Amino acid sequence: MVDGVRTRYLEAGAGPTLVLLHSGEFGGCAELSWEYLVGPLSEHFRVIAPDWLGYGGTDKIHDFGGKRARMLTHLRRFLQVMSIDKADFMGNSMGATWLTQEAAAEPPGLPVRRMVVLSGAGYVPDNEHRRMTLDYDGSPEAMRGLLQAIFHHSIWWDDPAYVERRNALATAPGAWESVAAARFKSPLVPARSTHGQPDTTHYESILAPTLLIAGQEDKLREPGYASELAARIKDCRLVEIPNCGHCPNIEHPDTVLAEVLPFLLESDHVIETPDDRSSRIDRGSELR
Repeated sequence: MVDGVRTRYLEAGAGPTLVLLHSGEFGGCAELSWEYLVGPLSEHFRVIAPDWLGYGGTDKIHDFGGKRARMLTHLRRFLQVMSIDKADFMGNSMGATWLTQEAAAEPPGLPVRRMVVLSGAGYVPDNEHRRMTLDYDGSPEAMRGLLQAIFHHSIWWDDPAYVERRNALATAPGAWESVAAARFKSPLVPARSTHGQPDTTHYESILAPTLLIAGQEDKLREPGYASELAARIKDCRLVEIPNCGHCPNIEHPDTVLAEVLPFLLESDHVIETPDDRSSRIDRGSELR
């Protein structure tokens, strides 16, 4: 319970804390995003993977006055309840975007030591594939369309069992309503899509060492976005995975693991303060 909100999370392993933040599509939850990575990561870390407010097994609450702010407040309080005052973070899609924005805030909004960004941050175009994820109506056919938008290989949407599993999670009591509630707008407010808007995040402010992993066939991002984003983060390594869509953690977990473990386990990164910037060696630019 976090301030009266029933909050579901996965926990495994021991060692330095690694917090995993899942994606925000219909039916999104920690179980789906991280099922192939929690086990291997738990051999090296104390892995904590919460369900966002409104998702998975966490209470289906939507704040019409500020969805993002309420979800991030709930996450911060969850970390406090779990006595996590510094951790490595890894996020996918929505989880990665909000993680990056919080790391860029001054002061940072989350206690980030190092972070892994999987197909998140940067400009989010309003294209046909994005609309396929937003137009999900609870039917298996619509779930197939959603999976076509987020994955590269057809094995994910051609597997009836996987489609059924995804659809069951997306239509559990309150699950569809909690995500779809964001569409409900007052007639007094000008119509405005949450996508296709300018990205105003000041990525140059990020101090945390960053590993950016992107799928080369990501249908929900524009070609070349990852290299442009990596160039704006001072200490950033970029890995682009071929034959991969928006969820490398699901489509290519072995490749992700092979990149993530050396990055998170290396000992030469030192946590910096703003005063350290002038003397810091830009390892990210050297690697690029």
